[in-house]
Amino acid sequence: MKDLAKIVIEPEEIISFLKSNMNLKEVYKNILFQRVIRHVAHERGISITVEEIEAEADRIRREKRLEKATDTLAWLADQLVTPHDWEMGIYASLLAQKLAEELFAQEVKKVFLQNRLDFEQVVLYQIIVSSEKFAQELFYQIEEGEISFYQAAHLYDIDEHRRYKCGYEGKINRFSLQPDIAAVVFSKPPKQLIGPLKTEQGYHLFMVEEFLSAELTAERYQEILNNMFQHWLASELENLLNSSLPDKS
Repeated sequence: MKDLAKIVIEPEEIISFLKSNMNLKEVYKNILFQRVIRHVAHERGISITVEEIEAEADRIRREKRLEKATDTLAWLADQLVTPHDWEMGIYASLLAQKLAEELFAQEVKKVFLQNRLDFEQVVLYQIIVSSEKFAQELFYQIEEGEISFYQAAHLYDIDEHRRYKCGYEGKINRFSLQPDIAAVVFSKPPKQLIGPLKTEQGYHLFMVEEFLSAELTAERYQEILNNMFQHWLASELENLLNSSLPDKS
């Protein structure tokens, strides 16, 4: 593909495109989020050093296997981004992470312990079909050994992607399942056929491969921290918008 940067696009065209695709509000909101982050970080004396930006840039280069400076410049040019733009993006990301740590790092473990059950996981397989009668027939066929759960999923699941994976859903958090579904799934022993259970998607048959106890891993820590930070940002933005509205009294 030819160099897109050589084609001039006016800012008004970009804004018009975002509006026509109903994306402008999300961009606008994220810009306001950055304002909130910069303001609160400044109030709390949080800053990002040049060394921290360089270290993060090096990490990204390693991740993307950009071994030479020319490789990095070529990648940035392909993304229509200058080195300065990239550094500003890294700065914003590091500042948000530092502020999140400042605000909520001490609360993450407490939230995890209070909601420990929600963070339990299950290695789950499922089949979804549209007919209750057919779901019941499949249940009996699997129970009687006429067909395996995996074969049934591969042949009959309504979702093509899940058919290819023979019903495999992967590691699923308890909170990702509907409460009534989670209550049943987490009450049965592994390898036991469960169902049919009805949802808006159809009629489900489940099989648990393994239960995984809740652990505060680095990934889980970051997930909880990010959720708390995003809720805080939304609340701060709401307060900002309310304070900027004219007083009608």
